[in-house]
Amino acid sequence: MSTPTAPSPAPRKALLAGATGLVGSALLPMLCESPRYSAVHVLVRRSVAGFAPYEKARLHVVDFARLPQDLPAVDDAYVTLGTTIKVAGSQEAFRQVDLDFVVATARVARASGATRLAVVSALGANAGARIFYNRVKGEMQAAIATLGFECVAIAQPSLLLGDRAALGQPVRAGEVWAERLLAPVRWLVPKGARPIRARDVAAAMLAATLAGEPGIHVLSSGAMQPAARAPTASPR
Repeated sequence: MSTPTAPSPAPRKALLAGATGLVGSALLPMLCESPRYSAVHVLVRRSVAGFAPYEKARLHVVDFARLPQDLPAVDDAYVTLGTTIKVAGSQEAFRQVDLDFVVATARVARASGATRLAVVSALGANAGARIFYNRVKGEMQAAIATLGFECVAIAQPSLLLGDRAALGQPVRAGEVWAERLLAPVRWLVPKGARPIRARDVAAAMLAATLAGEPGIHVLSSGAMQPAARAPTASPR
């Protein structure tokens, strides 16, 4: 007598904000190629010719300072928005992107039906930190925790590795030098402090979201390193 097979999970719909960045650009193809998603709604600031050549991708040009309240229904939200004080031009402009825009996007996604959220924060994020960058990231984490998501995955990567120049982004000297100097002795550096590739952060966010375990889960930089990542729970 044959054993009945378990039914496949119902297809889900995702929202992605930050798809032109280092982590977001790595995450977009993963979402579009995942059999778990039937559509991926991508929020962008401006239309880019040839961007997101994926059948499942649906582009929405938005103003993150005035997000529309009538976005399509989604199940999962991925927010990878982020900048630096140097690129933004001031602490206030940085705060607007890394705190205000992130929280506003998560709030709109929740209103559109999302019950799971994955967001990129940073190593050392703490709302009580003396360092401005870490404090803003910590305030963002505290804010999204109040929005009512059933499952929240907060990625806290160390220095990110990836080809920013290919994405038209300013190259960050700290990331470049970290990769050059640490590459020969990478195995000596504790996993939690090693620079991490953006695609590994994206993969960890996807796995945690599809696992769907209730609660708030902090994905440490060390845990997101490929060799350290444990098998995830069965997707639901």
